[in-house]
Amino acid sequence: MMMPLLRYGFRPFFLGAGLAAALLIPWWAGSYAFGVPLGTNWPPSLWHGHEMLFGFIGAAVAGFLLTAVPSWTGARGFAGWPLALAAGLWLVGRIAVASSGFWPLVAVAAVDLAFLPALAALVLPPLVRARNRNTPLLAVLAALWASNASFYWALAHQDAGAALHALIVGIDIVLLLVTVIGGRIVPAFTASALKQRGIPGTVSASSPMTALVVGTMIAVIVCDVFAPDGAVSGAIAALAAVLQAARLAQWQSLKTVRQPIVWVLHLAYAWLPVGFALKAIALLGGAAPAAFWLHALTIGAAATMILGVMTRASLGHTGRPLIIDPAITLAYVLLTAAATVRVFGLAILPLSYPEVILLAALLWTAAFVLFVLIYAPMLLAPRADGKPG
Repeated sequence: MMMPLLRYGFRPFFLGAGLAAALLIPWWAGSYAFGVPLGTNWPPSLWHGHEMLFGFIGAAVAGFLLTAVPSWTGARGFAGWPLALAAGLWLVGRIAVASSGFWPLVAVAAVDLAFLPALAALVLPPLVRARNRNTPLLAVLAALWASNASFYWALAHQDAGAALHALIVGIDIVLLLVTVIGGRIVPAFTASALKQRGIPGTVSASSPMTALVVGTMIAVIVCDVFAPDGAVSGAIAALAAVLQAARLAQWQSLKTVRQPIVWVLHLAYAWLPVGFALKAIALLGGAAPAAFWLHALTIGAAATMILGVMTRASLGHTGRPLIIDPAITLAYVLLTAAATVRVFGLAILPLSYPEVILLAALLWTAAFVLFVLIYAPMLLAPRADGKPG
């Protein structure tokens, strides 16, 4: 009999994302503040950024796609040995990077770069057969793979600046995915929740606004590829901030405050205009409090959206009611506090920079430890309703 962990795509990857988040950040913070050794000869900040992007976020993206594609196409869910192979490739990649100081860079790169093509090979056939409108999302996987390949090319040439550039472009690509998927699920889940509670209000998801926001996010990527850190990049970031804020304003955010499973998605999306506004300020004016804009977009927008989606999807796909455990509501608050401290802590708290990093890492780690404690038993057990999956 197939073990429950391999019965649906979200199970191994959401568990892997949670464990990666709970383990890698304290390791990084311990290395930064206390000299805890890393098993790599990469610059530590690049190791940290790479594993957050291609380890933690990569697992979450895989779990989402392997769960969403069957729903989008009507195909059978991914399970068994193909799922085990994909999860194994992700895990071996993490082990290779974590111990990369002991292996040739080309070997680490080969192992790590194998994962996203394997993921694409799984989801491509059902998308193409169904002629599904989400097929272009495969371009996101290809672009992420290209940013990872560029990262390794830069490492091979000992160009830390180019490696960081590759990571920032990869983050931009993830933010485009947050914009596209968030733009679908946030208004849809909000409208459903308000209707169930009998609360009046129109949740708009207009096509012209969607096209404008997505186009601007693509412009952010293009600009960061070819002309990062300049006035043009700052201007596009400012435009992205305004448009993302205008889009969010259509979604009745204040009416969701009593439903953590919904408001966490709004909160995650709200970090997009905040992060891009800070980026614009940093690039156009150089104001010191805006210097940590990148973490507003990574911890605030990407990680919070990931936590919100993982907690909701895991409940629904394991046959449980969409009711969030109070400990997970606390996790949402802790992760928001981690983003706030990391972005604004140096300006508003009487702490040194290492202390800000340690406090943010502690809050982040507590959030994802709670996720693992509450959700690992669900992900490792059969569905509560006895159905397959």
